[in-house]
Amino acid sequence: MSRRLLIITGLSGSGKSTAARVLEDQGFFVVDNLPLVMLPDFMQRAQEGLNPNADVAVVIDVRNRGFLSDYKKTFARLEGAGYRLEILFFEAADAVLQRRYSETRRLHPLATIDALQSGIERERQQLHPLRDSATKIIDTGNLNSRQLRELMLDFLGEKHDSLLIVNLESFGYRYGLPPAADLVFDVRFLPNPHYIDELRPLTGLVPELREYVLSQPACRDFLQHLDRLLGFLLPHYRAEGKSYLTVAIGCTGGRHRSVSIVEDLSGRFPEPGVILRVNHRDIDKG
Repeated sequence: MSRRLLIITGLSGSGKSTAARVLEDQGFFVVDNLPLVMLPDFMQRAQEGLNPNADVAVVIDVRNRGFLSDYKKTFARLEGAGYRLEILFFEAADAVLQRRYSETRRLHPLATIDALQSGIERERQQLHPLRDSATKIIDTGNLNSRQLRELMLDFLGEKHDSLLIVNLESFGYRYGLPPAADLVFDVRFLPNPHYIDELRPLTGLVPELREYVLSQPACRDFLQHLDRLLGFLLPHYRAEGKSYLTVAIGCTGGRHRSVSIVEDLSGRFPEPGVILRVNHRDIDKG
């Protein structure tokens, strides 16, 4: 057995949640604030079928009562069972942690409302023995979220240009904008097949209608501009660590022009490192 188990721990406000999201994006099964006493049983269940192929990362910190008194025995038990246990300890200077708590207006788990500094000092002191046992200590004081992501990927031995999942979605303005859309393009400037009797019952999935839409000079120009724009944007989104991007193409009813363009884009999407998904939200309406 050589299953990898990462323990994400350290000072509150030091970036543990950001690190956990990076691990989740890299295929780890991530659990936040699991009671330490449950960890050996949880790992056994994961091994038996809960998620048998994924490595595991568990965020455990001072929110977990009894953690500091029991962790040595529990970690030794897990290592004895054959797990490759690694401890990532996150920290930052007191002034950085105070600023982060001030910005988020969250309450430190060991502080009263008016005693943030004392809570940080108590936590640092309590966690000192665990820090000494850490596989890697990560100071996030001078790191933004992108830099922390890159550091985590370096630790995992992964390339920084991770996969980007792009959702190409057609929709009808009649039914509202897609709430998750990152980029929205309105193609209602194109001639509407709705006003051609023989095309009205069809959708953009039918070659005859799609050929009508795509043959319009304005449509060809639009697609050339859109290709260049997406070719520019997608590598930059990936470099910034974005994992999901929804590109929405809208027409009036979401059945003709938008569907035709999404289908055309999906058939010639050139960007490497991209997983493409297609959704025609309103194609069966109207």
